[in-house]
Amino acid sequence: MQDSSLLGALAQALVAGEPTVELLVYRCSRTLGKSWRWIRPLALRYLGNFGTGTRPRHRDVVRFLRGDAGLQRARSRYSGELQLREVLTVPQPMRPTAAAVTWDIPAIDSPGDLAKWLGLDPGELRWFADLKALGYRNSREQLRHYHYRILAKRFGSVRLIEAPKPRLKDLQRQILLWILEKIPPHPAVHGFVKERSIKSFVAPHVGQRVVLRMDLRDFFPTFGGVRIQNFFRTLGYPESVADLLGGICTNATPRDVWNGIATNLGSVGVGEARRLYARPHLPQGAPTSPALANISFYRLDCRLAALAQSAGGSYTRYADDLAFSGGEGFEKSVERFELHVAAILLEEGFAVNHRKTRVMRQGVRQHLAGLVTNQRPNIARRDFDRLKAVLTNCVRVGPESQNREGRPRFRAHLEGRVAFVEMINPQKGRRLRAILEQVRWPD
Repeated sequence: MQDSSLLGALAQALVAGEPTVELLVYRCSRTLGKSWRWIRPLALRYLGNFGTGTRPRHRDVVRFLRGDAGLQRARSRYSGELQLREVLTVPQPMRPTAAAVTWDIPAIDSPGDLAKWLGLDPGELRWFADLKALGYRNSREQLRHYHYRILAKRFGSVRLIEAPKPRLKDLQRQILLWILEKIPPHPAVHGFVKERSIKSFVAPHVGQRVVLRMDLRDFFPTFGGVRIQNFFRTLGYPESVADLLGGICTNATPRDVWNGIATNLGSVGVGEARRLYARPHLPQGAPTSPALANISFYRLDCRLAALAQSAGGSYTRYADDLAFSGGEGFEKSVERFELHVAAILLEEGFAVNHRKTRVMRQGVRQHLAGLVTNQRPNIARRDFDRLKAVLTNCVRVGPESQNREGRPRFRAHLEGRVAFVEMINPQKGRRLRAILEQVRWPD
């Protein structure tokens, strides 16, 4: 029997089931066909490394066994007798971390159970999860799971919209509804969270002596596929299930998607984008991506909130927009505080878009996510005046003259903009609503 087969079988025996000494000794003894005296100390060392928290990956346990001195001595001493007798196929039940025990998520113990839960057969499940990244190498549009749209931003960067096709989107929505939305978000998070909004995001920073705004670069593609799979393992799902769930929620962008845009962005910018999006990542456009980004950012939210509190400040986040604020003490150290934030983000694998970093004191207009925060949350005067002018012209010369971008649902677009102003500043919103009600819409 090959060395890798023996270690693989032992690893499978250790990973399966509940992590107790008795069960580990029993399964390892069955695997080797004999109750060796050195198995119990090995089980204790295994529990010392992996006994708490998330169930380890199979490859990590194999690596542990390769480096375990006690096992290596036993293999050297009993080389002629130590053989693989039985490969156990013990199911791996849910093993959530302590924090996840109370979350009301479905128990899924095997890939077969996951396929049934999603209403798929095993082959369809593997195809949608695409753990071998076949979609990355496939040039046929019909066999890809996403539609792609590239948006050029300022300073030579890009934003790639990856919209899942209908069937994959339905699977992602099911995961969002029954798993991701059951997990409580960090109190500082306000983007893509029910009963929170842009208004609650800026509220702690209104009327502060200084406001620090920072922006993260390439937010969604920074969350790699392994990070998402590890999150599902944290929920308690076995490795095989967690990998499939992560595969459904991530994507590796085919290289040919970037063809034809080099003249707009330059070869360096296109090359960087190709490398960034080539690995599995959270696709901007999938319904699961905002929730997964918020959950995966939880550790960082904890660190940044604690850092702000230690400096006498407040912290909130809306997607990739970070906001900090405070009084006189925070104002004195805000430049040094900014460096600490950037260092923490770098440690966690994120980069700051320094072009968008702003330190705003009371003497200037303090604004976050398009809202002015100096005295109360308010719409910027320029934005209000522009919307008012559009509505007034709709009344005077008709709405068709103001739909310069050719929006198919221009009325709903204006209704939404007015409703947003009403949420932020009811008084100004009523003024705009009165003008909107005078518009004569074509039948």
